[in-house]
Amino acid sequence: MNEEKQTPERVRCLILGGGPAGYTAAIYAARAGLEPVVYEGPQPGGQLMLTTDVENYPGYPEGVQGPQMMQDFRKQAERMGADLRYGMATEVDFSGPPHKVIIDKTKEIVADVVIIATGATAKKLGLESEERLSGKGVSYCAVCDGFFFKGQEVAVIGGGDTACEDALYLSRICPTVHMLVRRDQMRASKVMQKRVFNTPNIKVHWNTVVEEFLGENELEGIKARNVKTGETFILPVKGAFIAIGHKPNSEIFKGWVEMDEDGYIKTTPGRTFTNVEGVFAAGDVQDKIYRQAVTAAATGCMAALDADRYLAAKEAEESEEVEAQQEGNA
Repeated sequence: MNEEKQTPERVRCLILGGGPAGYTAAIYAARAGLEPVVYEGPQPGGQLMLTTDVENYPGYPEGVQGPQMMQDFRKQAERMGADLRYGMATEVDFSGPPHKVIIDKTKEIVADVVIIATGATAKKLGLESEERLSGKGVSYCAVCDGFFFKGQEVAVIGGGDTACEDALYLSRICPTVHMLVRRDQMRASKVMQKRVFNTPNIKVHWNTVVEEFLGENELEGIKARNVKTGETFILPVKGAFIAIGHKPNSEIFKGWVEMDEDGYIKTTPGRTFTNVEGVFAAGDVQDKIYRQAVTAAATGCMAALDADRYLAAKEAEESEEVEAQQEGNA
């Protein structure tokens, strides 16, 4: 592939990411007349493209398939006038504004404002059976998918706070929750561990890893192994929730925008401003707590409004400077 950089393209509003946050930002930015250009990234639609039934997003009383919902978001953004493009940011220079972003190593975009909505990726175990049964009993979000396993035996894989939260949530709707922890202790906070230990229908399996997810078209059980004894055993669960963490898709922004120790972009509390003027962040790339489609969409809205107000203030300031200069020359 020819990697010579093309002539830069100047845009007012550049949105990076095509999930709920990116598409919602595009809808609001387009309606505000910012003529947003959206690069949808390597997986347009984000994590919801790997989700089957979505029943907790407002406006879909009968529920909706994740890919269909993202298609609806995309169509709405397109109808509002957003310029949706395939491609991903591979390099940035946020020394502006304006800011420079390189797309697919070849195309340079110069933008007055940039909205980062690149999302996060759930960490996986790396098993072939995990991929095969993803969305068919294997899930990465108990709050999103737990309802589908109400009244059934389930498992949570992980030993951190998120795993504990998932197990506690599931314990309220499932008769037995098996918690598979690969070490002989949890990484979770003491208070979360105490809550788990005090919940009678959560069964903790120490020193335990998943060997295989069983089933062809839907999960029928888990083959697990005790790493100390070597013993293998079958858990007859219908749902398995992998809670070993998420990785924010923020790597290319390191050195430019401020992040926490896990790589989540820091934003002004209650706003979407980053530490870089003219750069905003929305969705899971800056949200390590909620990670829901509806909260991602909400921050996408906020980012577009923040960007619009920022540009309006900047343009008003420039206009005042020109007027003052003209008066001085009169």
